[in-house]
Amino acid sequence: MASTVAESGSGQPGRVVPGRVVGIDPGLGVTGYAVIEPAPRPASGLIGPPPLVVEAGVIRAKRDDPLAGRLETIYQGILEVLDAFPPSALALEQVHSRPAHPRTAILMAHARGVIMLAAARRGVPVIGYAASRIKKTLTGHGRAPKEQMQHAIRTELGLDRLPEPHDVADACAVALCHFQNERNYGALLRGQEG
Repeated sequence: MASTVAESGSGQPGRVVPGRVVGIDPGLGVTGYAVIEPAPRPASGLIGPPPLVVEAGVIRAKRDDPLAGRLETIYQGILEVLDAFPPSALALEQVHSRPAHPRTAILMAHARGVIMLAAARRGVPVIGYAASRIKKTLTGHGRAPKEQMQHAIRTELGLDRLPEPHDVADACAVALCHFQNERNYGALLRGQEG
């Protein structure tokens, strides 16, 4: 595992934090991950600060390893992240296939499978999001260009710069998508109670 971003979060790894989500951008060579959680709410006002990036980085599998070895590396790396930062949920980008490259979708499904297995072993619910849903949630448009997505990630997380490599930024986007959907759902429920 290689960490690339570490912001001041709860400071208590190993403890489940309500609202904490792990976002995953699956890949056979490089799997990006991002752990975000709600920031403490200010004493006054309804709108709180942006969520905190507690940890983010990549899990790198060796290119010359056989497929089974790469999947083992991903599986063990995800378990490490889930053990260090137990989340309420794991958000995972769904496999999308292009007719010209069906093999890519099949190989990515292997990576998603071991990620989902790791989450199941730790009792963490997995929520899948289509790329278009992630874009729409963060920008309001399901076909948003990469630059617009990058701006949304930086703005929503209150970062000075976009996390690198792009696998980490994509994992942040998946985590943010789930975080915002949960926040909006909670607001909807609170509105129905009143």
